[in-house]
Amino acid sequence: MDAIISYCGLVCTECPAFVATRNDDDALRARTAAEWSKQFNVEIKKEDIYCKGCLNEEGRIFGHCSVCGIRACGRERKVGNCAGCGEYSCTKLDEFLAMVPAARDKLESIRAAGGAR
Repeated sequence: MDAIISYCGLVCTECPAFVATRNDDDALRARTAAEWSKQFNVEIKKEDIYCKGCLNEEGRIFGHCSVCGIRACGRERKVGNCAGCGEYSCTKLDEFLAMVPAARDKLESIRAAGGAR
């Protein structure tokens, strides 16, 4: 499977929620729920670990992704990801990328190659 890059530069196909959904892997769902519950200090149940990727128009996506401002902006602008946006990089995106340098690196490499995938 080709990599699916989210609007913000995260690689959906490497995300444990996406992988658990794709592989129907309940053990991975349980591990991810436990790890994320601890990491984000919120209760996440294994049933919550279900995602078809934030670019998906019809399938279910993980909790925060459904209310993500970066995702909403990308959908509104109809870009494949933020690397293809004429206003790259904006304040909203920069705040996120400051916490996730790998996502910035991914978007920068896409831009260097000529735009969004």
